Amino acid sequence: MHAIRLHAFGPAENLAYEETDDPTPGPGQVRIAVKAAGVHLLDTALREGFQGPAPQPTALPTIPGREVAGVVESVGEDVAGLWLGKHVVAHLGFAPGGYAELAVTDVDRAHEIPANLDFAEAVAMIGTGRTTMGILQFAELGPDAVAVIPAAAGGIGTLLVQYAKNAGAVVIGLAGGPEKAARVQANGADLSVDYQDPAWPEKVRAFLGGRPATVVFDGVGGDVARESVALLGPGGRHVVFGWSGAGLHDGEPYLVDGVSEQVLGPVMMQKAGGPNPVRTLELRALAEAAAGRLTPAVQRFPLAEAAAAHRALETRATTGKVVLEP
Repeated sequence: MHAIRLHAFGPAENLAYEETDDPTPGPGQVRIAVKAAGVHLLDTALREGFQGPAPQPTALPTIPGREVAGVVESVGEDVAGLWLGKHVVAHLGFAPGGYAELAVTDVDRAHEIPANLDFAEAVAMIGTGRTTMGILQFAELGPDAVAVIPAAAGGIGTLLVQYAKNAGAVVIGLAGGPEKAARVQANGADLSVDYQDPAWPEKVRAFLGGRPATVVFDGVGGDVARESVALLGPGGRHVVFGWSGAGLHDGEPYLVDGVSEQVLGPVMMQKAGGPNPVRTLELRALAEAAAGRLTPAVQRFPLAEAAAAHRALETRATTGKVVLEP
């Protein structure tokens, strides 16, 4: 099969498109003919040598990627033959291997793809959608809410805008550049502003006419976060799920005592509860998409151009979820 392999940590150019052995499904596993593989900002940091939350350091060479969708074309021992031919999507967990024509995962990680989703959209919902469902646990949205969403043109931001509008909230979307801001407006935001314009906070205040924001959904950090938090009224919430604008390696995200809540990883899973909180959030995300309430934005790259996809993510030149297609 063809795959993207990383032989040495470093820049995007280190991602090599080459032939390698086909993976073999073990007991309880399925092998998926990959039609779409998700690319995450964390992938770019892992490529540079950041070890992240994985229990073991990344061993090289490796095939990056942890989100795949495709067709089950082989099953391992103890897996029912009924899985063969099914269109499935799966998050691979800490095991890499997604940037490839074939990927192996435990069958209990696989979900059948709803009929109204294509492979790339399914990948967006299993990763980005799952995270969005986790974030939304930490702020009640309704007609009385005013939600400020930095990076509203991104994969998570796109879904947050849609969800908040469906809930009846007033939605303020922030995006970098006029083109992205226009996409956010088209996605349903009540107001979309370019956060590269120094006057953007004044534009938001003028639009709201003195009404304060009630929640900031922040995956950016840095100056945009500080300006966004200043829009909150008493009792407002700053829900922090990332800090891409401040740099992935800059340590703790920007927090405001008594206002901010960091909801990354274990906090999100604990809130979801149940015997398998990850799967609970995945099912919620797929159900929202299947019902037509959430529609992910997807930007597609050929598998062989994974390096270009990484560069685009790192320079904020992408809109929506980035997906590789073999």
